[in-house]
Amino acid sequence: MSEEKTVNAAKAENVKVVAEKEQPEFEEKVVTINRVVKVVKGGRHQRFAALVVIGDRKGRVGFGTGKALEVPDAIKKAVESAKKNIINVPVVNTTIPHQITGIYGSGQVFLKPAVEGTGVIAGGPVRAVLELAGITDILSKCQGSRTKINMVRATFEGLKNLQTVESVAARRGKTVAEIRG
Repeated sequence: MSEEKTVNAAKAENVKVVAEKEQPEFEEKVVTINRVVKVVKGGRHQRFAALVVIGDRKGRVGFGTGKALEVPDAIKKAVESAKKNIINVPVVNTTIPHQITGIYGSGQVFLKPAVEGTGVIAGGPVRAVLELAGITDILSKCQGSRTKINMVRATFEGLKNLQTVESVAARRGKTVAEIRG
């Protein structure tokens, strides 16, 4: 009997260890999956392209693309690519520090801070990026190209260029009170 109890206790400990390891560092969200066809001499080669956004909802977010013969493989490649493109986003309370327009190609994404309780007012791809970055109150507007990859890239350009009052004060050699006036 005592041997059975120790075996069961050991199994329970293994289950707890496995459960602790399974929590991922980042959440992932598949923005889009496209079927891509390349016509060659021998016929058509079909592949799948995936666009994935990852984030920890604490200010770190990244995106990546992947292409493979199968959808799960394309998503896996996109996640690996996204882990290499992670940026830190300055979040003030639940929104961004100031308004900004991110531009990539002919696509523009206008981001504007909002008061607490507003929520994320944004379309599909932009919403995925902002939610996984941990921003819960923001207004946005997409202008120009509405291609999903261009909207994600423009959002990232805007988020990369955000600055906090502290960083501006340090760069100018002033105090935060002097900057705010």
